[in-house]
Amino acid sequence: MHARKAKTLNSTNLISQRKKVKHTKDVCELTNLQELDMHGCNLKGSLPMCFSNLTSLKMLSLSSNQFSGNISALESLTSLRSLDVSNNKFHIPSSLRPLFNLSKLKYLYADNNAIHADDHEMWHSSAPRFQLSSISLSCCGSVGSFPKFLYHQSELQKVSLSNIYFKVDRFPFWLLENNTMVRILYLDNCSLSGTFQVPSRVHSTFSFLDISNNAFGGNIPVRIGAHLPFLAYLNMSKNYFNGSIPSSFGDMSSLQLLDLSNNQLSGEIPEHMAMGCSSLEFLALSNNKLQGSIFSGNFNLRSLFELKLNGNNFTGMIPNVLANCSYLYKLDLSNNQIYGEVPSWIWNMSELEALDVSRNQLFGRLPQWRGSASNLEQVVMADNQLEGSIPRAICSLNLKLKLLDLSMNSLSGTLPSCFKPVLVREVHLFKNKLQGALPNAFHDSSSLVTLDLSYNHLKGNIPNWVSNLSELSYLLLRRNHFEGEIPIQLCKLDRLSFIDLSQNNLSGVIPSCLKVAALNYVTKQYIPYYMYQSLNFSMSIEVPIEFTVKSRSYNYKRRMLQYMSGIDLSCNKLTGEISFETKNIMKLFTLNLSHNSLTGPVPRAFSNLMDMESLDLSYNNLTGNIPVEFAVLHFLEYFNVSYNNLSGKTPERIGQLGAFDESNYVGNPFLCGSLVGKNCSPVETPLTPKALVGDKEDHGFIDMDAFYASFFACYVVVLLCITAVLYINPYWRQAWFYYIQMAVDSCYYFVVDNFPINFCSGNV
Repeated sequence: MHARKAKTLNSTNLISQRKKVKHTKDVCELTNLQELDMHGCNLKGSLPMCFSNLTSLKMLSLSSNQFSGNISALESLTSLRSLDVSNNKFHIPSSLRPLFNLSKLKYLYADNNAIHADDHEMWHSSAPRFQLSSISLSCCGSVGSFPKFLYHQSELQKVSLSNIYFKVDRFPFWLLENNTMVRILYLDNCSLSGTFQVPSRVHSTFSFLDISNNAFGGNIPVRIGAHLPFLAYLNMSKNYFNGSIPSSFGDMSSLQLLDLSNNQLSGEIPEHMAMGCSSLEFLALSNNKLQGSIFSGNFNLRSLFELKLNGNNFTGMIPNVLANCSYLYKLDLSNNQIYGEVPSWIWNMSELEALDVSRNQLFGRLPQWRGSASNLEQVVMADNQLEGSIPRAICSLNLKLKLLDLSMNSLSGTLPSCFKPVLVREVHLFKNKLQGALPNAFHDSSSLVTLDLSYNHLKGNIPNWVSNLSELSYLLLRRNHFEGEIPIQLCKLDRLSFIDLSQNNLSGVIPSCLKVAALNYVTKQYIPYYMYQSLNFSMSIEVPIEFTVKSRSYNYKRRMLQYMSGIDLSCNKLTGEISFETKNIMKLFTLNLSHNSLTGPVPRAFSNLMDMESLDLSYNNLTGNIPVEFAVLHFLEYFNVSYNNLSGKTPERIGQLGAFDESNYVGNPFLCGSLVGKNCSPVETPLTPKALVGDKEDHGFIDMDAFYASFFACYVVVLLCITAVLYINPYWRQAWFYYIQMAVDSCYYFVVDNFPINFCSGNV
């Protein structure tokens, strides 16, 4: 009766019986227990040795806790069939020697622990008593060679050894030779190198292989398709494979995913692969050196969901055979040498959600979207030679469109008035020839995160409805013809990360209430849609954002942008003082207010912007001193206050300020100091004690001590000269005293004649 009650105890029961089981040692009393699930109970410390009493256990799960130490307490659980210790802090030897006596063990899961090499070679050479069906030791550690116990396993079906550093120079093809039933093998990110080998015989059960993110080189085996014909998933990306793509891939009729991206493959896509892989749903050949026409011959990949051929040297036109891929929802042909017009059949593909044909040599007018293309969510046709106006048919994409990139073309005119995408997240129209005022197209786009209209010919005021864009993080209107004041409604945007209004005709004062911060600082819970999608294996098209930092323009991708923020209002006609509310820009990365007419002092509060790396206030009318507090800005790499009316002494060469030279301060005539080659200290003389120099009042450009000394010396010299002349020449001496007597008499009679009463009364 007791055995039946104690047969199963899971984490829920453990929590509900907290009064009875208050510690892991309490479990040791249940000696007849067969299944124990302590998953996610937030347990800590080492396993108690009394666990060795649970000899009846067949299933044990200790996953997702904070156990540490070794697993020697499990050595005597000889009835165990399944053991899960994943997501803990155990120190597990790669040889698994503490588990060698568990003869019935079939399933072992120890992911996310500390896997380390075993120093006891005697254990390496011995064979374990178990024959595993499934083992997962992924992450983390460095174990040297492959664990020796794997040589003695012949019943493996699933093996996962991802994210472990192996010091081997060849693929462990013996795993496939010894285990004819293996179905799944994960060896991604294991620092494997050398050539990739396939088993010598046909493997009829093998269906899943991931060797991505290693250092394999050489050619892909020519006979890979013949020896592994039943593979459904093959990921060989992020290696150094070269040579051509073997045509034997066409023998894999069950292949659903093939990823050969980020290698050094060359040649053309084999025609046999394009015909034989009839089940292929995901094909990624991006970022290689492939060339020739895309699918120039026969084609049978009608089941494709996603096709990524970007970053190669493909030529020719977009092949019409892709029109047969009725399930295709993502097509990325960007960054090739494809030419011609975008074919009209693309807009008839009802499942297509993402299209990227940017950075090619496409030309002609922007094609007409049709009603059947209303499912498109992401359209990227940037950096081609498309011209003309944006067609009104784009309005059919309003309901689904989430990303639109038509940048770096020659598009002119305005956006159609009917274009009002409600769900759009990103709009990139920079470097075109768009004209007119900023349209009301985005008035209701409350989900908009990126609006990039830089390098166009837009004019008028920045509309007040910009405050409706509550999710806006990147507002880029650089180099247009916008005028008027910066709308105070921008202060309502709490998630702004980058704002670039530079090279326009904006005037007035800068709103002090602007809020700008890096996205990872706004709130940890907020993850924009495109960041989430970038983690998705098969969705997002990532469009970089151009922003000027440290006087140079850079293209930033999402993974970097989330840690950065910036304000660029340079090259406008802004006036008034700089009066940002520092609390709203505490996490500012770069600030550029150069080439305006700003006045007043440089705000000392900027010294609180500890993340600041670039500050440009040049070409304004700023006055006052340069705050010495800027020396605490330890990350400051670019600092420019040249061509203002600043005065006083330049900062000392301490901290990051020591990295800046005269060019950062030039054009301020009232600045002094070593950085501008002008001495700020007064000239010392014997009559001026050095200790008192610092107490003297500053009288501008005149050295008063030198003036008084020279005046006194001249006065004494003149008196001595007059005395000497009068002493030598008696005629001049007589004339001198005569003129003195006449002057005294004249003064006396003048006073008597004009002030008789006062004069007299003064002598009474």
